[in-house]
Amino acid sequence: MASRCWRWWGWSAWPRTRPPPAGSTPSFRHHLSTQEKTPQICVVGSGPAGFYTAQHLLKHPQAHVDIYEKQPVPFGLVRFGVAPDHPEVKNVINTFTQTAHSGRCAFWGNVEVGRDVTVPELREAYHAVVLSYGAEDHRALEIPGEELPGVCSARAFVGWYNGLPENRELEPDLSCDTAVILGQGNVALDVARILLTPPEHLERTDITKAALGVLRQSRVKTVWLVGRRGPLQVAFTIKELREMIQLPGARPILDPADFLGLQDKIKEVPRPRKRLTELLLRTATEKPGPEEAARRASASRAWGLRFFRSPQQVLPSPDGRRAAGVRLAVTRLEGVGEATRAVPTGDMEDLPCGLVLSSVGYKSRPVDPSVPFDSKLGVIPNVEGRVMDVPGLYCSGWVKRGPTGVIATTMTDSFLTGQMLLQDLKAGLLPSGPRPGYAAIQALLSSRGVRPVSFSDWEKLDAEEVARGQGTGKPREKLVDPQEMLRLLGH
Repeated sequence: MASRCWRWWGWSAWPRTRPPPAGSTPSFRHHLSTQEKTPQICVVGSGPAGFYTAQHLLKHPQAHVDIYEKQPVPFGLVRFGVAPDHPEVKNVINTFTQTAHSGRCAFWGNVEVGRDVTVPELREAYHAVVLSYGAEDHRALEIPGEELPGVCSARAFVGWYNGLPENRELEPDLSCDTAVILGQGNVALDVARILLTPPEHLERTDITKAALGVLRQSRVKTVWLVGRRGPLQVAFTIKELREMIQLPGARPILDPADFLGLQDKIKEVPRPRKRLTELLLRTATEKPGPEEAARRASASRAWGLRFFRSPQQVLPSPDGRRAAGVRLAVTRLEGVGEATRAVPTGDMEDLPCGLVLSSVGYKSRPVDPSVPFDSKLGVIPNVEGRVMDVPGLYCSGWVKRGPTGVIATTMTDSFLTGQMLLQDLKAGLLPSGPRPGYAAIQALLSSRGVRPVSFSDWEKLDAEEVARGQGTGKPREKLVDPQEMLRLLGH
């Protein structure tokens, strides 16, 4: 298929040059003649992994980098994953915008790789291709009742309040008193915090208008966050925990029995884990001061951590039409350190609720049949970002290492992939000769009726969002319908 697409270019697949002899010190100039001095590289995905990879690749003085994104708008999880009440985390957008403004970088949104253009077509048009498209799916619970109305993934819920187009029609039913979140990571805490934050505190954030309207009508008063293991194994960080403890109008519910003997165990754990566990321990066991006690006594909402519980089934309502609770297996811990695992004790308990949100992890999807993919681990098999057995193909971010870490982790990881690619380019391991880059892809997309969105197009949408938000004191009112975005751009 790919070879047919290139007939008008008058060349076939590019031969790969041999690595330089041992002991030589190749330079970019050595391998790129005057007409070949522009390495054409493309990055698939415009979240942190994509932009940080592009930023590093632009260190090469002649490289041109095209960033492809399936959404009409850039920034991936910074836009669609970071909570609306964490605007400071979104400041990295300023760095990404600087990268996009480089004369040697271009953003092309509204282009879905694997559908609108294939990876083999990209590989033929560019000297190298980097897959940085993140983790677009959620891990299933794989328990009975998961399909019931009233059950959804935390990922979809986050996408809904953050304006991810595919989740804009989620319409979660918040008419119940109790919500259960299965998982104890930062995403779980984000979701709990948004559910319990007084809506007036969200009015001046970039949460979507539709989500704010639903949250205003919410009757959810209690949120439980359930984990298979114990306090020493929680996956959230101290900043998010502190925010929950201090959340206006909400009080924490922690069972002191879950923390017995923990004081001795935390002496040997790494400092960040120690500080986090000490804060949990204090909150669970120490009597609050008069001011905090009064605050908790007046709180109309509550959140709690349920440890040593593993979900076995989502329980249906009497008419079988929706979720009414979760059946949990009581667990105990076996093993030590990182090898600690939860095993069932044989006891069960039922936790009534009207909303179940699964937050047991994100996972990547395969993007193209030509790209190796480890479906068990949910990653592209690679060595330091080099995709195994596919020369010239690289990966960075969550699709490279799995959905772990924060934006800074992704930055380091992406810089490493960029470094490997530039090393391979310098060593002559990538195709020689010129490549058409975007000119070839543009012709393909045009023939397929696809209208890419440029970064200057995005800046028009950005200005429109900011203008719409000004009337209500919000930093922006996000556009959530791709068709409306394209209409505004005259596409």
